[in-house]
Amino acid sequence: MGRMYTLNQIPSEAQIRKYLRRILFGKNVFCPDCRSRRVHVQGGRYRCKDCRIRFTLLSHSWLSNLKLPLETWWMVLWCWSCEIPVKQARALTKLSTVSIRKWFDTFREHLPKETHVLEHIVQLDEAYFKNMTLIMGKQKGTRNLAYDVIMGTAVQRHHAGYFLFRKVKPGSELWTDGAAIYKGIGKWWPVKHSRDIHKKFEFEHTSEIEGVFGNYRTFARRMYHHHWSINLEKYVREFCFRFSSPELFKNPLFYLTKSLTLGTTC
Repeated sequence: MGRMYTLNQIPSEAQIRKYLRRILFGKNVFCPDCRSRRVHVQGGRYRCKDCRIRFTLLSHSWLSNLKLPLETWWMVLWCWSCEIPVKQARALTKLSTVSIRKWFDTFREHLPKETHVLEHIVQLDEAYFKNMTLIMGKQKGTRNLAYDVIMGTAVQRHHAGYFLFRKVKPGSELWTDGAAIYKGIGKWWPVKHSRDIHKKFEFEHTSEIEGVFGNYRTFARRMYHHHWSINLEKYVREFCFRFSSPELFKNPLFYLTKSLTLGTTC
């Protein structure tokens, strides 16, 4: 394994520690158990003078088992934030493909929870993968997305209905293609349904959501090189966050501020 490249956008280890300490503790370090600020610091380790527990900067976070040097870890996070493909991240950091994928999975798992309830005009469509189906909706004119991943490709009306029950506000307009699963859907959930017939070259009602599906496929191929169905849900979740909340990925600090908190060890 060669030496990791040095880049100007990667802070020093001391600066990274400063960032992490500010995100986790604010201006002053406190005990993660009893919240006392009577903490003794020695050699990068901490001891609470009240409850006497010992802890480190990351011991009570989901980074408690971090073994990588901080600069290397930050570079992996920077690669993920900037959509650097796995192969490029491996060449840049000198880590193995397995390590890069594991860390990309970890970053994805700690995205904050986000659930959009779509309203007004909602475009809805589905895409089929090997043994799995993706139903995705987009609130027209916004970046709000919602999705369901369904095992198998025999999608039926109750699958569409279940999506609507949880993710589309009553009284919204629903725009779809001419798929049979949407026929009479307004009798199952209070939406006004309009549809395109693609065989008649009608595409107005699904143009935005079909564009999103195209963007997703491009993202998955570019970032992860191949697309196994087993990875469908986690890749879609990441894509939806990138699409709906791009500010989280402008800089590793934005992501860490939202995802890194005390008490979330894993």
